[in-house]
Amino acid sequence: MTQPPQDEPTAAGPEELRRQVEQTRHELGETVEALAAKTDVKARAQEKATALKEQAGTTAAHLSEQARAKATEAAHLIEEKVPAPVKETAAAAAVQVKAKAGQAEQLWQEKAPSQVRDRRGALIGAAAAVALAYLLLRRGKK
Repeated sequence: MTQPPQDEPTAAGPEELRRQVEQTRHELGETVEALAAKTDVKARAQEKATALKEQAGTTAAHLSEQARAKATEAAHLIEEKVPAPVKETAAAAAVQVKAKAGQAEQLWQEKAPSQVRDRRGALIGAAAAVALAYLLLRRGKK
């Protein structure tokens, strides 16, 4: 015969013994469920993929916002430091760029995958700021 564990009191009667057996079954069932969840590799991989996807989306949104802020800051700095003739040349170039951007937008809608199109605002803003800065700095050196 087996001895009861030292830390559990023995049952006082059959009813107490039934209660202890039921409690043990309940605890064993919870343990089995927890082990089954840990061994379900597919479900755990899906949970991890979902978490990583959410994290990537959050990071992308944060980086996009940072890019917009940097582009705005660069535009303000350029506006303050560039002479009037260079600004006029830049304005003319901006008109040309806007026309080309319209053409590019049409191609973009036809050819680009949806994941890239969803982030186009940040990409266009950053590209425009870099192009404008390049043109203005190049004109300023002449």
